[in-house]
Amino acid sequence: MLLAFDVGNTNIVLGVFQGKDLLVHWRLSTRREGTVDEYAVLVMNLFRQADLSPGQISAAILSSVVPPLTATLEEMIRQCFHVAPLLVEPGIRTGMPILYDNPKEVGADRIVNAVAAFEKYGGPAIVVDFGTATTFDVISARGEYVGGAIAPGIGISAEALFQRAAKLPRIDIVKPKAVIGKNTVGSMQAGIFYGYLSLVDGIVERMKAELGDEAVVVATGGLAHLILAESRTVDHLDPLLTLTGLRIIYDRNL
Repeated sequence: MLLAFDVGNTNIVLGVFQGKDLLVHWRLSTRREGTVDEYAVLVMNLFRQADLSPGQISAAILSSVVPPLTATLEEMIRQCFHVAPLLVEPGIRTGMPILYDNPKEVGADRIVNAVAAFEKYGGPAIVVDFGTATTFDVISARGEYVGGAIAPGIGISAEALFQRAAKLPRIDIVKPKAVIGKNTVGSMQAGIFYGYLSLVDGIVERMKAELGDEAVVVATGGLAHLILAESRTVDHLDPLLTLTGLRIIYDRNL
């Protein structure tokens, strides 16, 4: 079995594959100050709840955009599962040419998403990942990583509004009843929800125009489901796209 870790700034998503089948997956809060022992206790409890044994894990792959946690989780995997995880980093075989000015600048999660999207949906393709940041990644018809865009995420934007505007409350991010809010909370929810909906559709449409071709659009990330129902550009919701990409990249590096 393969253990896959995707470490983001807000959440850690991990899953266990048997061949191409994802048997189980979990989503955890990212704690930069977490120790090897703390993460070991947490992950071992998850395995017990799923009736899995650490001895069933024969390999692991780790993608991280949080440098302080990379070494911590790498050591935890070594101690708990007695395997050395494959790290998604420059030099790893992805099967995808990176057409960025400096390929080392592209986040590991963005490459993993691009690999999975092209494998599952073909190209050209655009991946919209609703994480701490909202990222847009473009893959050509030939399977090349072309580039993309990065915008502030929905969560941190809402939090910044609460922190920087003295009279505005902290709110839940949900679809409001109407665009025209009748109270402060409704007005904030309308601005955030429909503002991000327009941001996503606007950037995707401009990317398609720049590509000069139609592209399949795949949404992933924790809050992607909120936008999908109203978006006029998103074709597929794939919340586990990154885990799929990790499995594909591991297979290509065997």
